[in-house]
Amino acid sequence: MIVVTGASGALGQLVVQGLLEKVPAAQIVAAVRDPGKVAHLAARGVQVRRADYTDPASLDSALAGADRVLLVSGNEVGKRVPQHRAVVDAAKRAGVKLLAYTSILRADTSTLRLAEEHVATEAAIRNSGLAYSLLRNGWYFENFGGRIQGAAQRGEMVGSAGDGRISAAARADYAAAAVAVLTAEAPQQVYELAGSTSFTLAELTAEAARQAGKAAAYRELPQADFAAVLAGVGVPAPWPELLADSDAGSARGDLFDDGKALEKLIGRPTRSLSQAVEAALNA
Repeated sequence: MIVVTGASGALGQLVVQGLLEKVPAAQIVAAVRDPGKVAHLAARGVQVRRADYTDPASLDSALAGADRVLLVSGNEVGKRVPQHRAVVDAAKRAGVKLLAYTSILRADTSTLRLAEEHVATEAAIRNSGLAYSLLRNGWYFENFGGRIQGAAQRGEMVGSAGDGRISAAARADYAAAAVAVLTAEAPQQVYELAGSTSFTLAELTAEAARQAGKAAAYRELPQADFAAVLAGVGVPAPWPELLADSDAGSARGDLFDDGKALEKLIGRPTRSLSQAVEAALNA
């Protein structure tokens, strides 16, 4: 039995859909805070169980009988370490044979503030004594959706990434990697996952301009100014500071990787820059 936590989220749903192509639906558990959000998965025969990262009893019920578990990292920045530890503890009580976790690219050396909670979670997993796989996901193309649309509409993209190269991949690519690991006979302990190719924000802007058929340019801002821009357009705290920090981190190489581990794992190249821009402009 394979349990996917956070299965009502964008990544979790893609993982469950991918698993449905590999294993019988009855062997898949979608563990979610609100079961009503995944009624469509239940209709396909997937087991749906309530699982709240802040409710240990619900986690014990959700993981009962599980052989393999995918812990999809939570979205409540600042609260994720105790939430993730609760899942790790429940997995240990359930005798899970493999615990996979969606971490961040090169978590142990990354300078990104977003890496901090992932590092702590990875430590908890290692210390649990459970067999594990760390899916260290790089940047998601979907993170750039608003900026791609803005470049096409306003003729400008702003950021603090300098000439840093970003090896992004689509959410579907990372979901396919999770499916591959969850169904592998002997998965690795650590996977550094990133896009098959890389780009700068200037190159991303140029591609958005090309597809939109209008001129657009990338404008570099100090990190604090970029955070202020994000806050000004309604990005909720603490994300303006975290995203600006991530831009600055990309200038230091934190979002670049050319090992092609993701491509090898899923058996195909990841989504290209042109495909990602097209998807964002058509969203």
